[in-house]
Amino acid sequence: MAKYVAAIDQGTTSTRCIIFDRASNIVAVAQKEHRQIYPQPGWVEHDPMEIWERTQEVVREALQKAGITGADLAAVGVTNQRETTVVWDPRTGKPYTNALVWQDTRTQDIVDELSADGGPDRFRAKVGLPISTYFSGTKLRWILENVPGVRAAAERGEAIFGTIDTWLIWWLTGGPGKGVHITDVTNASRTMLMNLETLSWDDEILNILDIPRQMLPEIRPSSDPNLYGTTDPNGPFGAAVPVCGDLGDQQAALVGQTGFDVGEVKNTYGTGCFVVFNTGTRRVPSFSGLLTSVAYQFGQDAPVFCLEGSIAITGALVQWLRDNLGLISKSSEVEDLARTVEDSGGIYFVPAFSGLFAPHWDGKARGLIIGMTRYINRGHLARAVLEATAYQTREVLDAMRKDSGVELARLKVDGGMVVNELLMQFQADVAGIPVIRPKVAETTSLGAAYAAGLAVGYWENLEELRQYWQEDKRWEPQWDEARRERAYRGWLRAVERAKGWLED
Repeated sequence: MAKYVAAIDQGTTSTRCIIFDRASNIVAVAQKEHRQIYPQPGWVEHDPMEIWERTQEVVREALQKAGITGADLAAVGVTNQRETTVVWDPRTGKPYTNALVWQDTRTQDIVDELSADGGPDRFRAKVGLPISTYFSGTKLRWILENVPGVRAAAERGEAIFGTIDTWLIWWLTGGPGKGVHITDVTNASRTMLMNLETLSWDDEILNILDIPRQMLPEIRPSSDPNLYGTTDPNGPFGAAVPVCGDLGDQQAALVGQTGFDVGEVKNTYGTGCFVVFNTGTRRVPSFSGLLTSVAYQFGQDAPVFCLEGSIAITGALVQWLRDNLGLISKSSEVEDLARTVEDSGGIYFVPAFSGLFAPHWDGKARGLIIGMTRYINRGHLARAVLEATAYQTREVLDAMRKDSGVELARLKVDGGMVVNELLMQFQADVAGIPVIRPKVAETTSLGAAYAAGLAVGYWENLEELRQYWQEDKRWEPQWDEARRERAYRGWLRAVERAKGWLED
């Protein structure tokens, strides 16, 4: 049997290829960033061809670092930034326009139009989501309406849609003339177009959004023993390797954290923060501003669902300090700067750069810093940036408790920001529960590897995967309840002032 499994982790700012062995150890990693394109305020784009080029580069580099070839791989799994929308010509592989990134807010007019008849929760009973600029459905509608020739091409079968997983799997399996046009249930559940009960595209919603069904990929399980396809031997893997695992990045992190039991909750600290709570085979509707999505589906097993709280700006706020203000030269310096002060000096930073996501869903909110005095310095600002991440997470955890009726016992964490120990301690303090970091922090990639490996029998079952999860460090709450709630009340007051800022 082949010795390894590869995961392609295509994120908002970079693409990675990580190769894992049977004990879930990382054998090799390669990573490359891609450009962030901002044509005008509120617009965020990526170049899909650049993403495909970076993917090829990191695959080749990871194989080289591991000293192996594609023939040594049992399977390939893909995980991806969700909701980011690509439309391309299947005859040539050429995109009709840049990808519209999940953070992009240009579709607010479409959101307002759809919400005018039935409100923002018009489709929630079917899709588990509010109508928002966040999801792929409104982005696809925008492309059809605003990019010349796309609608006519779609009607002719010459324009197809996909999120980034679909785009990459299509290219990995051969591209023009050969590529497999699929997505999995987790990514499909974030389009606002998939019915959660039937796990199929909803014709009524497609009709309302005027989206041609033939543009859409086939929906498949997240781990598929029937395989999506095999990699093109002329491609970056240099061999025909089964492609059979596909998960949106936040669901992949839940799988990588082995969060297979009802009540397990994890938070991934990346460009944004994404808290995912396993609700089992029961779809739990949210009345507190959360999203109901598919967590994963393995083979023909019943799908497992989750509640999710999506926070738009967390790690991106650190990047903003670095790139826009120049207060730090690299992101890792933010912790040292924040440690130069004892607290935030009474300021709160609400980073509503793209509006507020869960649990508020206010596309007209904008960022603010409040509580400023002459006392405030660079350290206070850095500390408020970190605290904003923890406060936003606390809001989502409270909503999860309210919707599920379950008291959360612990929070498993992963993602790039978990190396920041000041943030992790503050998270435990403000949430009032232990925060636990695993030894393998690359849980998103690991989840994609698990999905692919399970499909081909590289790993036998979920029990085998559970034995590989190990705790690295734990942070216990140090604040008393009075201090915790006083600080949190200040945050909630600041959020209220950020809401509804845009008048048009």
